[in-house]
Amino acid sequence: MTFPQRRLRRLRGSDAIRRLVGETSLSINDLVAPLFVREAITDPIPIQSLPGVVQNSQDSLEAEVQRLVDLGIPALILFGIPAKKDAEGSEAWNPDGVVQVALSRLRDRFGDQILLMADLCVDEYTSHGHCGIIDSNGVVQNDATLELYARAAIAQAVAGAHITAPSGMMDGQVSAIRSGLDGAGHTDLPILAYSAKYASAMYGPFRDAVDVTIADGGNRQGYQQDPRNRREALEEVRLDLAEGADMVMVKPALTYLDVISDVRAEVNVPLGAYHVSGEYAMLKAAAANGWIDGDAAAIEVLTSIKRAGADFILTYLAAEVAERVLA
Repeated sequence: MTFPQRRLRRLRGSDAIRRLVGETSLSINDLVAPLFVREAITDPIPIQSLPGVVQNSQDSLEAEVQRLVDLGIPALILFGIPAKKDAEGSEAWNPDGVVQVALSRLRDRFGDQILLMADLCVDEYTSHGHCGIIDSNGVVQNDATLELYARAAIAQAVAGAHITAPSGMMDGQVSAIRSGLDGAGHTDLPILAYSAKYASAMYGPFRDAVDVTIADGGNRQGYQQDPRNRREALEEVRLDLAEGADMVMVKPALTYLDVISDVRAEVNVPLGAYHVSGEYAMLKAAAANGWIDGDAAAIEVLTSIKRAGADFILTYLAAEVAERVLA
């Protein structure tokens, strides 16, 4: 055995030395918990395709956020399911809309104990399931949608969001949101842009969670990124940063580790990665069948995302990993 081989073996010799020389560390501070809140319910509703995840009522949402605070998780991101939908998705900017009410209640109760990120899109709120206004042929109208995003961002800011996170992948959305926020006096509200968001097959359980079906069997391939494209992600990131994004995100995470690595090498702003619903559900299904050690696999998966370059990870595993593994 050569000297280099012996050195590597010696540096793996015990748990203590492995912890000392480990290149990548995963901590509770790296986790963001996605949460769902549904209008007009009194008890939480389990989401079958997302084991362990629920659509919360306003009261159960507060209880879950208290749990996150007690665990030391630094942030959450909130998604809403309204009682009514329309062609524009107007509940996204209604001051009395489900997310705005939730933000206000959470900010009043928890203050700055936990960062309140608000997803900004209209697909949960539109009757057709697209991320923007559509024409008579069902084609999304990019420019007409931007004003709606600005209105939603302002509503989130007024309600108490610490961070707004536009996910609709409309061209120019960050610029429109930044302009709208600044014009309304919310100059200090950061924008976390879903900059490299792919038209992935991994979103199915999420769409169950927010009750979204795209009309007429449509899809979002015209405005989300092609999974075959890698370089395109860097261009999207550059555009969002030029428009005023403070942080950027890659979504999905596990199936796009190369893109996370590319973005990390390109920019110095905070980089998030979304470990999405399908990636979570596959892990849970395998663990439930006894095919893998669920806790060990969860840590390995999240560590791989951190190792690729993410500064923080949006994951449905946040609370259980913090509670059972990282505590």
